[in-house]
Amino acid sequence: MDVSKPSVARMYDHFLGGTDNYQADRDACEELLRIAPSTRELALVNRAFLVRAVRYLAHEHGVRHFLDHGSGLPTRPNVHQVAQSVDASSEVVYIDNDPVVLAHGRMMLAEDPATTAVLDADMRDTEAIFDSPEVRRLLRNGKPVAALFVSVLHCIPGRDDPWALVRRVAERLPAGSFLVISQLASDNPELRAKITDFMADITGNQWGEVRSVGEVERFFDGLDLLETEKPVEVSRWLPDSDLAPRQRTEEWIEYGGVARIV
Repeated sequence: MDVSKPSVARMYDHFLGGTDNYQADRDACEELLRIAPSTRELALVNRAFLVRAVRYLAHEHGVRHFLDHGSGLPTRPNVHQVAQSVDASSEVVYIDNDPVVLAHGRMMLAEDPATTAVLDADMRDTEAIFDSPEVRRLLRNGKPVAALFVSVLHCIPGRDDPWALVRRVAERLPAGSFLVISQLASDNPELRAKITDFMADITGNQWGEVRSVGEVERFFDGLDLLETEKPVEVSRWLPDSDLAPRQRTEEWIEYGGVARIV
Protein backbone atom coordinates (compact mmCIF):
# COMPACT_ATOMS: atom_id res chain seq x y z
CA MET A 1 0.00 0.00 0.00
CA ASP A 2 1.50 3.30 -1.12
CA VAL A 3 0.04 6.02 1.12
CA SER A 4 1.87 8.70 -0.86
CA LYS A 5 -0.75 8.27 -3.60
CA PRO A 6 -4.39 9.23 -3.07
CA SER A 7 -7.08 6.57 -2.78
CA VAL A 8 -10.67 7.18 -3.83
CA ALA A 9 -11.94 5.34 -0.74
CA ARG A 10 -9.72 7.37 1.61
CA MET A 11 -10.65 10.65 -0.09
CA TYR A 12 -14.32 9.80 0.43
CA ASP A 13 -13.56 8.97 4.06
CA HIS A 14 -11.96 12.41 4.49
CA PHE A 15 -14.95 14.19 2.98
CA LEU A 16 -17.21 12.30 5.40
CA GLY A 17 -15.11 13.45 8.36
CA GLY A 18 -13.33 10.13 8.88
CA THR A 19 -9.79 9.55 10.11
CA ASP A 20 -8.70 6.64 7.91
CA ASN A 21 -6.87 8.81 5.38
CA TYR A 22 -3.42 10.28 4.76
CA GLN A 23 -1.92 13.60 3.74
CA ALA A 24 -1.93 12.66 0.05
CA ASP A 25 -5.66 11.99 0.26
CA ARG A 26 -6.35 15.27 2.05
CA ASP A 27 -4.25 17.24 -0.44
CA ALA A 28 -6.15 15.65 -3.33
CA CYS A 29 -9.45 16.52 -1.66
CA GLU A 30 -8.43 20.17 -1.36
CA GLU A 31 -7.53 20.29 -5.05
CA LEU A 32 -10.82 18.63 -5.98
CA LEU A 33 -12.68 21.23 -3.91
CA ARG A 34 -11.05 23.95 -5.99
CA ILE A 35 -12.46 22.32 -9.13
CA ALA A 36 -15.87 21.40 -7.66
CA PRO A 37 -16.57 23.31 -4.40
CA SER A 38 -19.66 21.29 -3.49
CA THR A 39 -17.82 17.96 -3.28
CA ARG A 40 -17.84 17.66 0.52
CA GLU A 41 -21.60 18.22 0.68
CA LEU A 42 -22.02 15.84 -2.25
CA ALA A 43 -20.31 13.07 -0.24
CA LEU A 44 -22.52 13.70 2.79
CA VAL A 45 -25.65 13.74 0.63
CA ASN A 46 -24.68 10.45 -0.97
CA ARG A 47 -23.99 8.73 2.34
CA ALA A 48 -27.35 9.86 3.69
CA PHE A 49 -29.01 8.43 0.55
CA LEU A 50 -27.33 5.07 1.14
CA VAL A 51 -28.63 4.93 4.71
CA ARG A 52 -32.18 5.92 3.66
CA ALA A 53 -32.26 3.42 0.80
CA VAL A 54 -31.10 0.49 2.94
CA ARG A 55 -33.53 1.36 5.75
CA TYR A 56 -36.38 1.77 3.23
CA LEU A 57 -35.74 -1.60 1.56
CA ALA A 58 -35.42 -3.38 4.90
CA HIS A 59 -38.50 -1.74 6.43
CA GLU A 60 -40.87 -1.31 3.49
CA HIS A 61 -39.93 -4.32 1.33
CA GLY A 62 -38.62 -6.81 3.88
CA VAL A 63 -35.17 -7.13 2.31
CA ARG A 64 -32.79 -9.04 4.57
CA HIS A 65 -29.86 -9.63 2.20
CA PHE A 66 -27.58 -6.87 0.87
CA LEU A 67 -24.64 -7.03 -1.56
CA ASP A 68 -22.56 -3.83 -1.36
CA HIS A 69 -20.31 -3.35 -4.40
CA GLY A 70 -17.28 -1.10 -3.87
CA SER A 71 -18.26 -0.63 -0.24
CA GLY A 72 -15.38 1.67 0.73
CA LEU A 73 -14.11 2.31 4.25
CA PRO A 74 -16.54 1.49 7.06
CA THR A 75 -18.54 4.57 8.03
CA ARG A 76 -21.11 4.42 10.82
CA PRO A 77 -23.83 3.59 10.40
CA ASN A 78 -22.63 0.83 8.07
CA VAL A 79 -25.03 -1.04 5.79
CA HIS A 80 -25.31 -4.00 8.16
CA GLN A 81 -26.01 -1.71 11.11
CA VAL A 82 -28.82 0.05 9.25
CA ALA A 83 -30.35 -3.22 8.02
CA GLN A 84 -30.00 -4.94 11.39
CA SER A 85 -31.70 -2.01 13.14
CA VAL A 86 -34.81 -3.23 11.27
CA ASP A 87 -34.15 -6.98 11.60
CA ALA A 88 -31.18 -8.37 13.50
CA SER A 89 -30.95 -11.36 11.13
CA SER A 90 -30.14 -9.18 8.10
CA GLU A 91 -27.02 -10.28 6.20
CA VAL A 92 -24.55 -8.16 4.25
CA VAL A 93 -21.60 -8.96 1.99
CA TYR A 94 -19.25 -6.04 1.35
CA ILE A 95 -17.14 -6.17 -1.83
CA ASP A 96 -13.93 -4.18 -2.34
CA ASN A 97 -10.32 -4.69 -3.39
CA ASP A 98 -8.68 -1.70 -1.68
CA PRO A 99 -6.19 -3.05 0.92
CA VAL A 100 -7.13 -0.41 3.50
CA VAL A 101 -10.85 -1.07 3.02
CA LEU A 102 -10.31 -4.81 3.42
CA ALA A 103 -8.24 -4.42 6.58
CA HIS A 104 -10.77 -2.14 8.26
CA GLY A 105 -13.69 -4.21 7.01
CA ARG A 106 -12.30 -7.38 8.53
CA MET A 107 -11.83 -5.66 11.87
CA MET A 108 -15.48 -4.67 11.60
CA LEU A 109 -16.39 -8.37 11.20
CA ALA A 110 -15.70 -8.89 14.88
CA GLU A 111 -19.05 -7.20 15.53
CA ASP A 112 -21.07 -9.97 13.89
CA PRO A 113 -19.18 -12.51 11.77
CA ALA A 114 -22.31 -14.68 11.43
CA THR A 115 -24.18 -12.12 9.32
CA THR A 116 -21.47 -9.91 7.79
CA ALA A 117 -18.67 -10.73 5.33
CA VAL A 118 -16.04 -8.75 3.45
CA LEU A 119 -15.07 -10.13 0.05
CA ASP A 120 -11.77 -9.24 -1.63
CA ALA A 121 -12.84 -8.89 -5.27
CA ASP A 122 -12.97 -6.50 -8.19
CA MET A 123 -16.64 -5.54 -8.49
CA ARG A 124 -16.38 -6.09 -12.26
CA ASP A 125 -15.73 -9.80 -11.72
CA THR A 126 -19.35 -10.90 -11.38
CA GLU A 127 -18.60 -14.60 -11.86
CA ALA A 128 -16.02 -14.72 -9.08
CA ILE A 129 -18.27 -12.73 -6.76
CA PHE A 130 -21.33 -14.93 -7.26
CA ASP A 131 -19.24 -18.11 -7.07
CA SER A 132 -17.75 -17.09 -3.71
CA PRO A 133 -18.93 -18.92 -0.57
CA GLU A 134 -19.92 -15.60 1.01
CA VAL A 135 -22.33 -14.66 -1.76
CA ARG A 136 -23.61 -18.20 -2.31
CA ARG A 137 -24.62 -18.17 1.35
CA LEU A 138 -26.37 -14.83 0.88
CA LEU A 139 -28.40 -16.32 -1.99
CA ARG A 140 -29.06 -19.67 -0.36
CA ASN A 141 -32.79 -19.28 0.28
CA GLY A 142 -33.76 -17.48 -2.93
CA LYS A 143 -35.08 -14.43 -1.08
CA PRO A 144 -34.74 -10.95 -2.65
CA VAL A 145 -31.34 -9.29 -2.45
CA ALA A 146 -30.54 -5.58 -2.68
CA ALA A 147 -27.41 -5.01 -4.75
CA LEU A 148 -25.82 -1.66 -3.97
CA PHE A 149 -23.78 0.37 -6.46
CA VAL A 150 -23.61 3.58 -4.46
CA SER A 151 -21.14 6.13 -5.79
CA VAL A 152 -18.91 3.48 -7.36
CA LEU A 153 -19.88 3.11 -11.03
CA HIS A 154 -17.94 6.25 -11.94
CA CYS A 155 -14.83 4.25 -10.94
CA ILE A 156 -15.42 2.01 -13.96
CA PRO A 157 -14.33 3.39 -17.35
CA GLY A 158 -16.69 3.25 -20.28
CA ARG A 159 -14.51 0.69 -22.06
CA ASP A 160 -15.38 -1.80 -19.27
CA ASP A 161 -19.12 -1.24 -19.88
CA PRO A 162 -20.53 -0.57 -16.39
CA TRP A 163 -24.07 -0.87 -17.83
CA ALA A 164 -23.35 -4.50 -18.73
CA LEU A 165 -22.01 -5.03 -15.20
CA VAL A 166 -25.28 -3.86 -13.68
CA ARG A 167 -27.24 -6.11 -16.06
CA ARG A 168 -25.06 -9.13 -15.19
CA VAL A 169 -25.66 -8.63 -11.49
CA ALA A 170 -29.39 -8.15 -12.01
CA GLU A 171 -29.57 -11.41 -13.95
CA ARG A 172 -27.88 -13.35 -11.14
CA LEU A 173 -30.13 -12.10 -8.35
CA PRO A 174 -33.29 -13.89 -7.16
CA ALA A 175 -36.69 -12.78 -8.44
CA GLY A 176 -38.00 -9.63 -6.81
CA SER A 177 -34.54 -8.26 -5.99
CA PHE A 178 -33.53 -4.60 -5.99
CA LEU A 179 -30.77 -2.28 -7.18
CA VAL A 180 -29.60 0.89 -5.45
CA ILE A 181 -27.53 3.05 -7.79
CA SER A 182 -25.93 6.47 -7.58
CA GLN A 183 -23.21 7.88 -9.83
CA LEU A 184 -21.40 11.18 -10.13
CA ALA A 185 -23.00 13.12 -12.98
CA SER A 186 -22.83 16.47 -14.73
CA ASP A 187 -24.24 17.79 -17.97
CA ASN A 188 -21.28 20.16 -18.30
CA PRO A 189 -18.85 18.36 -20.64
CA GLU A 190 -15.90 20.58 -19.73
CA LEU A 191 -16.36 19.92 -16.02
CA ARG A 192 -16.81 16.18 -16.63
CA ALA A 193 -13.55 16.08 -18.54
CA LYS A 194 -11.67 18.18 -15.99
CA ILE A 195 -12.70 16.08 -12.98
CA THR A 196 -12.28 12.80 -14.84
CA ASP A 197 -8.75 13.74 -15.92
CA PHE A 198 -7.83 14.97 -12.45
CA MET A 199 -9.06 11.81 -10.71
CA ALA A 200 -7.41 9.54 -13.28
CA ASP A 201 -4.12 11.39 -12.83
CA ILE A 202 -3.97 11.32 -9.03
CA THR A 203 -5.12 7.67 -8.75
CA GLY A 204 -2.86 6.25 -11.44
CA ASN A 205 -5.84 5.63 -13.73
CA GLN A 206 -7.75 3.79 -11.00
CA TRP A 207 -10.82 5.72 -12.03
CA GLY A 208 -13.59 5.73 -14.61
CA GLU A 209 -15.43 8.91 -15.50
CA VAL A 210 -18.03 11.43 -14.49
CA ARG A 211 -21.06 10.76 -16.71
CA SER A 212 -23.93 12.77 -18.09
CA VAL A 213 -27.38 12.51 -16.52
CA GLY A 214 -28.57 10.59 -19.58
CA GLU A 215 -25.75 8.08 -19.26
CA VAL A 216 -26.65 7.43 -15.62
CA GLU A 217 -30.31 6.98 -16.52
CA ARG A 218 -29.27 4.08 -18.76
CA PHE A 219 -28.41 2.06 -15.65
CA PHE A 220 -32.13 1.94 -14.86
CA ASP A 221 -33.31 0.71 -18.28
CA GLY A 222 -35.82 -2.11 -17.82
CA LEU A 223 -36.09 -1.59 -14.06
CA ASP A 224 -39.08 -0.51 -11.98
CA LEU A 225 -38.10 2.68 -10.17
CA LEU A 226 -39.44 3.04 -6.64
CA GLU A 227 -40.78 6.30 -5.19
CA THR A 228 -39.68 8.40 -8.19
CA GLU A 229 -40.63 8.39 -11.86
CA LYS A 230 -37.00 8.79 -12.94
CA PRO A 231 -33.59 8.95 -11.25
CA VAL A 232 -33.03 12.09 -9.17
CA GLU A 233 -30.31 14.04 -7.40
CA VAL A 234 -30.15 11.71 -4.43
CA SER A 235 -30.89 14.22 -1.66
CA ARG A 236 -34.36 14.39 -3.23
CA TRP A 237 -34.98 10.65 -2.91
CA LEU A 238 -37.31 10.29 0.13
CA PRO A 239 -35.54 12.97 2.18
CA ASP A 240 -35.85 12.57 5.94
CA SER A 241 -36.61 16.25 6.37
CA ASP A 242 -35.96 19.68 4.92
CA LEU A 243 -32.94 19.84 7.24
CA ALA A 244 -31.16 16.97 5.48
CA PRO A 245 -27.79 17.80 3.84
CA ARG A 246 -27.96 19.74 0.58
CA GLN A 247 -25.32 20.95 -1.85
CA ARG A 248 -24.84 24.69 -2.04
CA THR A 249 -24.00 24.37 -5.74
CA GLU A 250 -24.61 21.55 -8.19
CA GLU A 251 -21.71 21.66 -10.64
CA TRP A 252 -21.86 17.89 -10.29
CA ILE A 253 -24.30 15.70 -8.40
CA GLU A 254 -24.88 12.17 -7.19
CA TYR A 255 -27.70 11.01 -9.46
CA GLY A 256 -29.62 7.80 -8.98
CA GLY A 257 -32.43 5.94 -7.31
CA VAL A 258 -33.80 2.62 -6.06
CA ALA A 259 -35.37 0.11 -8.42
CA ARG A 260 -36.94 -3.33 -8.46
CA ILE A 261 -35.67 -5.86 -10.99
CA VAL A 262 -38.53 -6.94 -13.24
